[in-house]
Amino acid sequence: MHSVKEKVSNAASAAKAHVESYKANVEEKAEKATARTHEEKEIAHQRRKAKEAEGNMNLHDEKAQHAAEKLHGKHHVLGHHQQPFGAMDPITGTTAPTFPLGGHLHGHKHH
Repeated sequence: MHSVKEKVSNAASAAKAHVESYKANVEEKAEKATARTHEEKEIAHQRRKAKEAEGNMNLHDEKAQHAAEKLHGKHHVLGHHQQPFGAMDPITGTTAPTFPLGGHLHGHKHH
């Protein structure tokens, strides 16, 4: 379920990025049509490239959010957030230890 939701969300984000790219291209053409100098045309081109880069950045940011939502959904059990060993907590920025804190794994008896 989460994979399908993530894929659909990613597709929607990609479509949004394509629309932003198309709009930037149309705006560039309009600016170039009214530009009188080569420098003004170059400025219009650079604006388009900046808008496309911003759209791609937003796309990748949204994809990361979708992946985080998927991961959070898989590790969210009865209101407790379980984090795999060695994983970084996105909220605090700290890394969980790669070893069990109690010296043993849960479910294993002490000998």
